[in-house]
Amino acid sequence: MTTPAGTTPASTSTSTSPTAGSIPSARDVPPGWHTLNDGTTLPPIGFGTWPLRGVEARDVVAAAIGHGYRLIDSAERYENEGGVGAGLRTSGVPREGLRFTTKIRGDHQEAGATRQTVEESLFRTGLDYLDLVLIHWPLPRLDKYSEVFGALLQAKADGLVRSVGVSNFLPEHLDRLIADHGVAPSVNQIELHPYLPQVDQLAADGERGVRTEAWSPLGRAGDLLEDPVICAIARAHDVGPGTVVLAWEIARGVVPLPKASSAERQLANLAALDLAPLLSADDLAAITALGRGQRVNPDQDPATWEEF
Repeated sequence: MTTPAGTTPASTSTSTSPTAGSIPSARDVPPGWHTLNDGTTLPPIGFGTWPLRGVEARDVVAAAIGHGYRLIDSAERYENEGGVGAGLRTSGVPREGLRFTTKIRGDHQEAGATRQTVEESLFRTGLDYLDLVLIHWPLPRLDKYSEVFGALLQAKADGLVRSVGVSNFLPEHLDRLIADHGVAPSVNQIELHPYLPQVDQLAADGERGVRTEAWSPLGRAGDLLEDPVICAIARAHDVGPGTVVLAWEIARGVVPLPKASSAERQLANLAALDLAPLLSADDLAAITALGRGQRVNPDQDPATWEEF
């Protein structure tokens, strides 16, 4: 598996008990991996796990790691941390070579509950530390996200977490965190695909040294993968439309998190790493121009969405 050149930088054995312990420091960064604003690293593509659960989650995650994925995305709300953690532990890949992400759900957005949530995630996954923990939604009406961010920074200082990020945060939410804590989140995971290219948010993240990840990077499939522009580019490169979409995201410096249960689709998604440096500026511009402000769920505007 090769990795893309020229991505845009935003900055350039397990235990069952959640103890601070020693967290491995980043060694030589693999080619194509991103160095985040706190010095930790992420690969250029990850693997989404919703709605996998139980034995299926364990087996699919282990298979994905076997095919080459190194970043596995989960969340407390997905109710699959146990299965995903088992997949990581049984994959045969050394722990320091993997990156595991989870997210704090809305009804745990309070400092004390956040700490307990991190500890419970460690117990459920069977891991010694969590690579990346995100605040799942800002929930501005609740107005607890800055308090939660501070609690996660403390969990990082205590060795339970390596990196602290956010999900679905708008520029004003990021600025609040920077003003309150003097540090920016390492990652902002947002909905991003050709029908919602997030040009302004991607620029805002980059200006603040925040790496952007993409959930629903294929727009939950549907008519997106039948779009004539995407299909024409796919035919020109003899790949599938989904590979083109993921390559467009990688070429923009975004870390997409596609999910796929079959080996065929997992490998086709990974092929985006080879395609990304081959897409022309015209290809990238044509795909970006497909933007129509279309969210998977029209109600999920981060300025107002509430999820607990």
